[in-house]
Amino acid sequence: MSLSNQPLVIAGRTFRSRLILGTGKFSSPEALRDALEASGAEMVTVALRRADLSGKKDPFANILEFIDPKRFLVLPNTSGAMNAEEAVRLARLAVAAGLPKWVKLEIHPDPRYLLPDPVETFKAAEILVKEGFTVLPYINADPVLAKRLQEIGTATVMPLGSPIGSNRGIQTREQIRIIIEQAIVPVVVDAGLGAPSHASEAMEMGADAVLVNTAIAVANDPNRMATAFKMAVEAGRAAFESGLAGQQETASPTSPLTAFLD
Repeated sequence: MSLSNQPLVIAGRTFRSRLILGTGKFSSPEALRDALEASGAEMVTVALRRADLSGKKDPFANILEFIDPKRFLVLPNTSGAMNAEEAVRLARLAVAAGLPKWVKLEIHPDPRYLLPDPVETFKAAEILVKEGFTVLPYINADPVLAKRLQEIGTATVMPLGSPIGSNRGIQTREQIRIIIEQAIVPVVVDAGLGAPSHASEAMEMGADAVLVNTAIAVANDPNRMATAFKMAVEAGRAAFESGLAGQQETASPTSPLTAFLD
């Protein structure tokens, strides 16, 4: 079956865009709103600690007012949770406040490198899947952990390319390649993608989607950068679907000279 023009499907929901946008570090909610529009994204992650879930219209936590839930799937993010218990509590709080029963599961207790805790992530994922959540776990690029999470029912796996906000690109290429090869759910490369070329590289490898935040949010022109990432994701996916030419050790002429000079 041809891969051409296959939509992204996560937990039965279809998305035209394979670019997911994070919401941190933007200069203002208005800047986020405009970049989200330019990106063409249909899913946006929101850290629950930055969202006003009280209904009191907190002016310092009003990011949800700038995201149209009819156009974008709001993906609550448990960033800031130090362990499984805190992550589960945040996810339940989001649902109680009326957000979708989807969650980007993110547990990184180390403040310096923000690397995800595999033990606590697996523990929280088990609980949330059993409670009917659509769980998208952020993980180290660990093929064994990725496989175990899929086996308990997570909707995706989200391996990091490099540490959050580092903009260093895909430094876990070989591990992500194995995760993609073994995947039975969509693979979303998340964290460290600092340039459109990094996103394109992930898509060329066969990733199903990418999540980008810092590179767009801190750009001099977030709207143009969002557009650049949109095009890069589309180009990388098109290249993967079309079939990239294999690498060779020696040169191979594009115009054979056989009988040309005879």
